[in-house]
Amino acid sequence: MPLRTLSDPDYLPALDRRYALGRPALGLGPGDPPPRILLLYGSLRERSYSRLCVEEAARLLQFFGCETRIFDPATLPLPDQVTADDHPAVHELRELSMWSEGHVWCSPERHGQITGIMKLQVDHLPLSLGGMRPTQGRTLAVMQVSAGSQSFNSVNTLRVLGRWMRMVTIPNQSSVAKAFDEFDDAGRMKPSSYYDRIVDVMEELVRFTVLLRPHTAQLVDRYSERKEAKTPINPVDL
Repeated sequence: MPLRTLSDPDYLPALDRRYALGRPALGLGPGDPPPRILLLYGSLRERSYSRLCVEEAARLLQFFGCETRIFDPATLPLPDQVTADDHPAVHELRELSMWSEGHVWCSPERHGQITGIMKLQVDHLPLSLGGMRPTQGRTLAVMQVSAGSQSFNSVNTLRVLGRWMRMVTIPNQSSVAKAFDEFDDAGRMKPSSYYDRIVDVMEELVRFTVLLRPHTAQLVDRYSERKEAKTPINPVDL
């Protein structure tokens, strides 16, 4: 299966636990079952900084009580390359999105924009799939890594995509400048304000996911879709 195995999930050397909430969404809604978060990254390099950021995010999410899955895009075909998108990696990605309650997307900035690998994954997530909606109503946190100075081009584009996919994109975001300086030889993020921002973003993602959990069906209920499906409203709802 195209899933990344997360090494040392409980090892958080850059996190100062004196200030870390174990359950940041406590009191906002039902915490059980654990929030289910799918994480996507946008580079196939052996030392991919977007992947390393996603792995740090996944460790934090698990610390906050979530269940995580990191999708590996290495075997995804191009859109329309395979008839009817009948490919194991495409099926896996869509099933993971259906499983999820929230997403984390992290892309490198390349030529001032998100990478093709990042867009490829979003392109394989349809708005509607057999009456089911793989992204609608799910929460979304966006992040980017840059080789140079701090930029927000990729996160801004990811926000546009999240809105198009009918996702609830949280207010906070992360942009890591000169990412090559922010990780040690083992691929772990060093303590920094960039790391602290990722902690902030993951805390907020958990809060929004739990807060919206009881209301998702109502929030995505639409007149146009009821009309198209010929589903009249219940008279008691008038």
